[in-house]
Amino acid sequence: MAEPIRDNLKTQSRTAILVSVPDPSRNLGREHALDELKGLVKTAGVRVVGTLVQNRERPHPATCLGKGKIEELRELVEATDAELVIFDNNLSPSQGRNLEQELDRIIVDRSELILDIFATHARTREAKLQVELAQLQYTRTRLKRMWTHLERIDGGIGASRGPGEKQIETDRRLIDQRITELQVKLKEVEQRRERMVGQRESHALISVVGYTNAGKSTLMNALTGATVYVADQLFATLDTRTRKWTIPNWGSALLSDTVGFVRDLPHQLVASFKSTLEEARQADLLLHVVDASNPEAEQQAATVEEVLGEIGIEIKNSILVLNKMDAVEDRGVVDILRAKYSHSVTVSARDGTGLARLGELASELLSDGFVEVDLETSAGNGKLLAFLAEHANVQERTYVDSDVILKCRVSRNWLPRLQSETGISKITIRAPADSPSSAAADFPTISNSPPPVDDN
Repeated sequence: MAEPIRDNLKTQSRTAILVSVPDPSRNLGREHALDELKGLVKTAGVRVVGTLVQNRERPHPATCLGKGKIEELRELVEATDAELVIFDNNLSPSQGRNLEQELDRIIVDRSELILDIFATHARTREAKLQVELAQLQYTRTRLKRMWTHLERIDGGIGASRGPGEKQIETDRRLIDQRITELQVKLKEVEQRRERMVGQRESHALISVVGYTNAGKSTLMNALTGATVYVADQLFATLDTRTRKWTIPNWGSALLSDTVGFVRDLPHQLVASFKSTLEEARQADLLLHVVDASNPEAEQQAATVEEVLGEIGIEIKNSILVLNKMDAVEDRGVVDILRAKYSHSVTVSARDGTGLARLGELASELLSDGFVEVDLETSAGNGKLLAFLAEHANVQERTYVDSDVILKCRVSRNWLPRLQSETGISKITIRAPADSPSSAAADFPTISNSPPPVDDN
């Protein structure tokens, strides 16, 4: 990864004061205004030595905080000797520059903190490319602020500019070149992932989405018996993991975990992680996991839907999974969410409560998108058998002389292609037997065998 223009943030083991000008629409008291930011800085390894909250209709355009609060913050910085001042707000380049001049401390806004955490947790080549792209896009608009430590040489009208401004132009060109390179590489990754996901038609694909630290990885481990990394920190994992989930009355499905979302996720990250979320785009079913014990559960659910909408993922066939029910103190939030979403289930991934009902509901919703197919063909029909092996879940084979009778489960999307295949002597298509609408969804039997000879 290219060396950043500004020195690495290196927030680990540093001390910081946390500051917030909360959005009035969030309706949070001062005692909860910094809860999420505290979780972020804990993940980044920062030690908090002070906090400051100012309730305003909107942040001050020049410094985010009002004049009086700036003075209060300066006194707090001097009293604690904090190295960083971390804002829960996204600051404009001019706001950051003005605050650094006022306080003589490194100012870190919400986006820069999240980008630093992502950079620390990126493990795979794809994740590292995505984070580097987001960091460079963020840095590019802030070069002038990051070069304020260089002395500018004064000169008269028409005099050449100082080394700082020349270096800014050089850095901007280098950043633009690197951004172009990364975009090309990530486009290749995205196309490769699209092909890979598209080849999984033989199994239903279920994608787990949700706010960071909602318990997605714990749920995945509980459902699949996997050992996906779990930690009590935000953005513990950034890469998509896929495991096989055996669903009662359905069979095997592929369950994919995704990167967690968070409020005000930097738009650079949303764009660069688009390929990672390809699993969610092509999923037959979404499990939207929500931390039901969090007082902001309703807002967090809305945030996830908003981010998915930004990258073109429509939440249609989905289950709202209200997790961490063992820690819920206020059932009112749970009741509100259950009333809002037509398909919801309460679970505790930690102790296994509610997981059986989740499997039943997943089976019901998946059945609407798949059908059972019985067909008879020649055992030597290699083309058809290869098609079924790739795009269907073959559940049973029965050989009769030179023919084979197959019982399969197939996505409705593949039915037209299957019905156009030659060499099928008989085919019966119906909804799965366990589907609640199976009786009304039966299809007629289609026979491709020649008509009987009329001896008369």
